[in-house]
Parts: sequence; structure tokens; C-alpha cells
Amino acid sequence: MSNAFTLLGLPRAAALDSDALQKAWLAASRAAHPDQPGGDAARAAEINTAYETLQTPEKRLKHLLELHQVPWRSVPIDDAMMHLFSQLGTTLQDAAAFLTRRQSATSALARALLAPEEMRLREQLEEIGSRLDEQRGGLISSLAGLDTRLDSAEATALDDLQCLQARLAYLGKWQAQVREMLLRLM
Repeated sequence: MSNAFTLLGLPRAAALDSDALQKAWLAASRAAHPDQPGGDAARAAEINTAYETLQTPEKRLKHLLELHQVPWRSVPIDDAMMHLFSQLGTTLQDAAAFLTRRQSATSALARALLAPEEMRLREQLEEIGSRLDEQRGGLISSLAGLDTRLDSAEATALDDLQCLQARLAYLGKWQAQVREMLLRLM
């Protein structure tokens, strides 16, 4: 496994500045581009893969876990996230049922009568999306503190890294589901 941090000349860290990441990627990809003297297509592809790995926090944390050779384990989600997931699941099911009803509505009047329900579902999805964004933002802001704990080789830091990665992965997936359903409701 190649080290994405090393490929881009960045420190091995959970928290990365997005501007610094992009600058490092641009410099490395420019130097490795096949059209440049000494460029190499395979190296350029490897650099692009490294950038994609480090660009999103959940992929970056997963890569850190791999570099630390932490074995995979199932990470249970806490009660607050389970409650949010339950609300999301119910709302997504309601929205899917609504879309079926809307598709079978053949007249303008029938579609107009569905408008209040559509607005309610959109508002619910947007509210859940805001809570997901807020939780994800809180987790991302905790990455710098996790780096400090990893640097000091704190005993529980890798376990916390694994839990944080799983939570970010769940939230990212749920955010994508909310965005997709909002688009389908348009």
C-alpha cells in the first residue's frame, strides 16, 4: 500500500488544510504529468489517487488506520446517531412513497393537492440534512485534537480514530441519501 501523505509530501495527519492539500496535489501532479519532461503516467495516476484518498475526511482516516495497521472492526453507532438514522429512514421511506403517488397523479389538480406534502417532506429532509452537516462539522473540527493524541501515542487514540472514521462514513452516506432524495423531489 502506498502512503498518500508521502506521495503528496504532507504530514501524516487526520486534519489537513484543504488549500495545502490542493497545492501539494497540483505541484506533485504537475511534476509527474506525462507531458512534462521526466513525467510518468503511472505516477500521475498514483498521485491523483492519493489526492482522492486525502480529500475527504472519512477516506483520509481510513487510510491512516491502514497505515497504522489497525484491524477492521465493527463500530456501533451511539444513541444520538441511531435516533437521527431512524428519523432519516422514516423520512426517506415517506418521500419514496410520496414519489410513487406523485408519479401516478395524472391531472394538474391531483399534483397540486400533493404540493403541501411535498413541501413538508422537503423541509424535513433539509432539517435532517442540516443536523447531519452540523454533526459532521463537529467531528471534522475534532480532527486536530486527535492528531495531537496520535502524535503522543495515546493508548486509545487509534480506537477513537476508528470510531470517528465510522461516524464520518455514516454521516457522509446519509448526507448523500438526503441530497439524492431532495433532487428526486424537484
